[in-house]
Amino acid sequence: MISAGDFRNGMTVEVDGNVFQIIEFQHVKPGKGAAFVRTKLKNIKSGGVVEKTFRPTEKCPAARIDRKDMQYLYDDGDFYNFMDNDTYEQIQLPKADIADEMKFVKENEVCKVCSHNGAVFAVEPPLFVELEITETEPGFKGDTATGATKPAIVETGAQVLVPLFVNQGDKIKIDTRTSEYLSRV
Repeated sequence: MISAGDFRNGMTVEVDGNVFQIIEFQHVKPGKGAAFVRTKLKNIKSGGVVEKTFRPTEKCPAARIDRKDMQYLYDDGDFYNFMDNDTYEQIQLPKADIADEMKFVKENEVCKVCSHNGAVFAVEPPLFVELEITETEPGFKGDTATGATKPAIVETGAQVLVPLFVNQGDKIKIDTRTSEYLSRV
């Protein structure tokens, strides 16, 4: 059990039968009345965000989230297929549930598959990936002083904004959390 006074960003707790991740928390001590903890909680299954206040002495059970490294094998149309590298077991996850997380992941890359009580609810891609640009407009020489960007399509089919000097065929490094270009490789 975790008391509300010990909340930290990123913790997972069970509240009202649902599992939430703490996005933000704030200890508030008003001039009159008792102190309280104001939180923003994200439901890990539905993705919805709710705001809730707790008394500092209130206790919530900690939710155990299992993160397992699994290799992304292939996309068969409706499902993404993953394999556990230890047991060689394969699982299929619906494309509709995790398509956004998989937009920068190539086949054979290792991802973290997150589950609670055996039910998979999310996939965490690698933090940084190196991908080749398959389509972009040619850049202009000398037009780099403004920090301008242009859209580019990478080998997984995702679109990312890149500086004007990046050309088709270049390999670039991307931060998968923010979908931002970091550097050429």
